[in-house]
Amino acid sequence: MRKVSFAEFGGPDVLRLIDAEEPHAGPGRIRIAVRAAGVNPVDWRIREGQVLGAHPIELPSGVGQDAAGVVDEVGEGVEGVEVGDRVFGEGVDTYAEFAVLTAWARMPEGLTFEEAAGYPSVVETALRLIREVGVRPGQTLLVSGASGGVGSAVSQIARDRDIKVIGTAGAANQDYLRGLGAHATTYGEGWVERVRELGRVDAALDLAGSGVIRELVELTGDPQKVISIADLGAPEFGVRFSGAAGSVPEALAEAVALISRGKLHIPVEKSYALAEAATAHADSRAGHARGRRVLVV
Repeated sequence: MRKVSFAEFGGPDVLRLIDAEEPHAGPGRIRIAVRAAGVNPVDWRIREGQVLGAHPIELPSGVGQDAAGVVDEVGEGVEGVEVGDRVFGEGVDTYAEFAVLTAWARMPEGLTFEEAAGYPSVVETALRLIREVGVRPGQTLLVSGASGGVGSAVSQIARDRDIKVIGTAGAANQDYLRGLGAHATTYGEGWVERVRELGRVDAALDLAGSGVIRELVELTGDPQKVISIADLGAPEFGVRFSGAAGSVPEALAEAVALISRGKLHIPVEKSYALAEAATAHADSRAGHARGRRVLVV
């Protein structure tokens, strides 16, 4: 089978599309014929060799953790899923023609493989951040870098919980954020004052790693009310860096429920072929996304 791999840490150019042995579903696992794989910032952070304690790897390594596809192997002890089912979930080395999933759910009706591949890690992260930052119904959550996958999920999930969202993004994504139910403003010079004009901030999330931790602490008044998933220097300001995933099965169940109720939709901004994984990583690292990027197999 074809698989994206890298043998050394570095830029996108270290990614190679290689021939590899097919993986197989062990106990408690399933294997899918991958139709699409989600492209997440954690993928290129690991490829660069950034210190992410929750994701230790050995080289050479495959890439990717999110995927959607058709079940073609069911491991021992697995119940409730059969060969031929359309599922989405989280696993290992998902930038490939076949991948083993460790957590999965049946795809909601009407969802394409490309759309489904963009949800697993994104929804898990969004749910975890909302829980960890402790924002409650009736309060206001500031989301820095709100137009990407996690920001899109956070905005919609928070609004479903009666939490007001203020989102920062580029000028081109202001209408997109408003469509998610957020109060939108641009980043750049004067952004702190623009946020203050939109109201009190009870908690804040840094999703972009754009060097705004100090300002987020200033706006909330408490470093314990700020969480980052993108700035490894956040602890220097007393701010938590959240990198360890919570329950992916619970997140997938929540995603299915929200999608089925029409409360969650994350658009696919761009799709790439497996051979274009390096370009997908470069684009993801550049930011300014509106929704998700995925690889089509």
